[in-house]
Amino acid sequence: MAGALALAARGRGRTAPNPNVGCVIVRDGRVVGRGWTQPGGRPHAEAMALAEAREAAEGATVYVTLEPCAHASPRGPACSDLLVAARPARVVAALTDPDLRTAGEGFARLRAAGVAVTGGVLASEARRSIAGFLMRQAFGRPHVTLKLALSLDGMIARADGESRWLTGPEARAHVHLERSRHEAILVGRSTWEMDRPRLDVRLAGLEERSPTPVILTSSSQPSPVGGDIALIETPEQISKLDLVDHLFVEGGAATAASFLGADLVDRLLLYRAPILIGDGKPALGDVGLAALADAHGRWRLVDSRMLGIDRLEVYERVRD
Repeated sequence: MAGALALAARGRGRTAPNPNVGCVIVRDGRVVGRGWTQPGGRPHAEAMALAEAREAAEGATVYVTLEPCAHASPRGPACSDLLVAARPARVVAALTDPDLRTAGEGFARLRAAGVAVTGGVLASEARRSIAGFLMRQAFGRPHVTLKLALSLDGMIARADGESRWLTGPEARAHVHLERSRHEAILVGRSTWEMDRPRLDVRLAGLEERSPTPVILTSSSQPSPVGGDIALIETPEQISKLDLVDHLFVEGGAATAASFLGADLVDRLLLYRAPILIGDGKPALGDVGLAALADAHGRWRLVDSRMLGIDRLEVYERVRD
């Protein structure tokens, strides 16, 4: 299942509105098929893995990060039907598909055909893997990651606005990797007008995975851009972004505060540079905190690592 999750990560940010799923087929202790959801959502992971395994799928064990779909589509058959035809001995899945067109029907179809089904394997890791799809299914909006690069004293720039480069090359490269895993990237209008950020991916081999730029701007002001850049007026309007299940929010302080204040941040990336700025620009504005007690218990540290001289801390929003 860990291998299937690694394959699923290859499709993140490229498969919406379909989930990024991974699949590994094992027979007699040997991997005979591998697959992951392809750009645009097809082929599905199971279809790709079965095409590689061919006859070896019969009697094999199939590991898949999400319940095989049960609904037919003009773009391809249901994966549960493909698996029934391939006759594996067992299907091991991490999660049940929340899509009401499947929602347990895929498992039922497999069991009815005599295929053993095991669920819940590495479920927490799988939920993190397809967080965007699950968020869209449950709440009708993208999963939001907020990135902040700051000094030890919580500043994102000097008082005059100088911020290049606050963090080192390793941390900046990691930011580009994160950008490649999101369908869209958002900044506030002030950041757009002052810095004219490129908002693309500049890692060799991943340039084509640059996310779609989005600007948070007031309706009372004329459009700051033309072309294909999307504009929204409030954080809540992210639900209207088409084919966006993962949104990367990158600046600035007012924009970050507005998303936090609206409780629309699900994942927080803090890149801490080992420097002190003093009188500078703080990372956040007012987030609407009424009492200090309300700040506790909202964030859970899930990762911490060094990136060159900088430290990355990854937090997830604790939700019911």
